[in-house]
Amino acid sequence: MIADRLSARSPRMAGILLASGAYVLFSVQDAAVKWLATGYPIAELLFMRSTAIMLLVLAIGRSRLVMQVLQSRSKLPLLLRGAVILAAWLCYYTASRKLQLAEMVTLYFGAPMMITVLSVFLLHEHVGWQRWAGTSLGFVGVVVACAPGGVHFGWPVVLVLLAAALWAYSNILVRQISRTETTIMQMLFSNGAFVITCGLVLPWIWVTPSYADLALMAFLGLAGAGGQYLLFEGFRLAAASLVAPFEYSSLIWAFCLSYIIWGDVPRSGVFLGAAIIIASGFVVVFGEWLAGRKAAASLAPQQSRGK
Repeated sequence: MIADRLSARSPRMAGILLASGAYVLFSVQDAAVKWLATGYPIAELLFMRSTAIMLLVLAIGRSRLVMQVLQSRSKLPLLLRGAVILAAWLCYYTASRKLQLAEMVTLYFGAPMMITVLSVFLLHEHVGWQRWAGTSLGFVGVVVACAPGGVHFGWPVVLVLLAAALWAYSNILVRQISRTETTIMQMLFSNGAFVITCGLVLPWIWVTPSYADLALMAFLGLAGAGGQYLLFEGFRLAAASLVAPFEYSSLIWAFCLSYIIWGDVPRSGVFLGAAIIIASGFVVVFGEWLAGRKAAASLAPQQSRGK
């Protein structure tokens, strides 16, 4: 397994690297959704994406995975996580019709801060200064990069904030469920919730895709599957409050893809914001390295006395 090799020496750094890779794939996924959403309903895209992920997961897990599903004692938490992330998607894309992209990104990226706060109360994690500093600095970078021209409070704003809160809670659930369930089990349940819910409305909204768009939908599923796998593994190996600040890195990939696909040229503020976001990641990594050094130093005298 990828995670086992990376975590041999440092599980926390492996968690950071895996989650960072997940955010790259999620940015690619979002770009594909944006491209397809002009001609297809969101529910159809979610159905096709989640169906592709489920087929891939079942092909990997086969009968062993089916037995795990039947024997699992975490069915309710798994279904809850699927319902939570589905609600987050629906809230976010409903609000996209009324808000500018910069406004949405700025509001939605309150999620890492929410994850850090929730990890204290729900997971009882100890959140050191480096994680608080990295999370806060990353949010400052997002605000600088997006520089929204004033957000008027209303139902679209409420929906985006609700989506951020739901996304944060779903990541907390990942951390809790990962203690007893495998990554592919979580992927099967969360995408199963998407397939069932979106499938109920599919007969009334279906738009037959072209072969090219069908291929892009399949690619959407592959990107989503890869992103989910890396994210679940990252949260399994590292604390939620440690991984959360690295979600800000997806903003950088989003701007890069916007330029490559649609020719959008970022403003100077984007580069400044990106630099701040990168700095926030270094703050977390350096702080964790420093904490590890201190912990090793404190253990050294105890080990020497035990000899």
